[in-house]
Amino acid sequence: MEYISVKEAAKRWGLSERRVRLLCSLGKVDGAVKHGRAYRIPDETPKPPDGRSARRFKVSERYRGIFTRIDAMKAELDERRPFSEAELRRMRDEFAVEYTYDSNAIEGNTLTLRETALVLEGLTIDKKPLKDHLEAVGHKEAFSYVLSLVQEGAHISERVIREIHSLVLMDRPEERGRYRRIPVRILGAANTPPEPVTVPELMERLVADERESRLHPIERAALFHLRFENIHPFIDGNGRTGRLVLNLSLMQSGYPPVNVKFADRRRYYDAFESFPDDGGDAMVRLVSEYVEEELAKLLSFGKK
Repeated sequence: MEYISVKEAAKRWGLSERRVRLLCSLGKVDGAVKHGRAYRIPDETPKPPDGRSARRFKVSERYRGIFTRIDAMKAELDERRPFSEAELRRMRDEFAVEYTYDSNAIEGNTLTLRETALVLEGLTIDKKPLKDHLEAVGHKEAFSYVLSLVQEGAHISERVIREIHSLVLMDRPEERGRYRRIPVRILGAANTPPEPVTVPELMERLVADERESRLHPIERAALFHLRFENIHPFIDGNGRTGRLVLNLSLMQSGYPPVNVKFADRRRYYDAFESFPDDGGDAMVRLVSEYVEEELAKLLSFGKK
């Protein structure tokens, strides 16, 4: 029988080496044998099923049609696996530039899409603030970190959220990963974030509720995003961090990351304002539309 290494299996299955070793140690890789500290895996062994994505969830009746359509598209994409590693890398890099531009622009960054691309290539834009440059680089690094978390099968935790925030807030070293210690108000928002003394408890409860939730992954991710932004746990960087965690949640369940467009910022803000009245319906539908858009794009590319 021919065997492959953990490294070879990780590349073949699109997992991290750490994840493959963990699955071997748990007996979830058929035929894997241990020689010393290393595992050897039969060449014909299929990728083990991901138990994390297989957990049962309930679908709210008002979203049944939307989620059924989206999940059918996701299943078709999973069945095809139409892209090479190089194609996937190129699409992910292009997405990262647009995502970085839009997410930062929503928060007031003045770099254009083209300037953002140049900054991420290591260039400096004349007459643009250093802060804007650091925000672009920090967001790109934070997104790369999120991708690594997905590969490792990491769960959303307070530590993960703080680490994402630390990368996002590259220009504010004294506040990176630290919950706020002063009251804040969000300009133009009707709701006031909770007092700082309550933030640690609220964040602990938010993460615990996410782990226990049995809602459809898209609804779960959208509602987590709404609650996170309402807590507003950090002095700055909450929006960018929250949208990165939103994508971490989606990708953990096998959905593509989404990019909330700068052009859609009014609708995005309105979804927060309506949350107390609509229970998150506006945000769930917005995120669903973005997921469906990304899936349609991937399926379209796969047909070429």
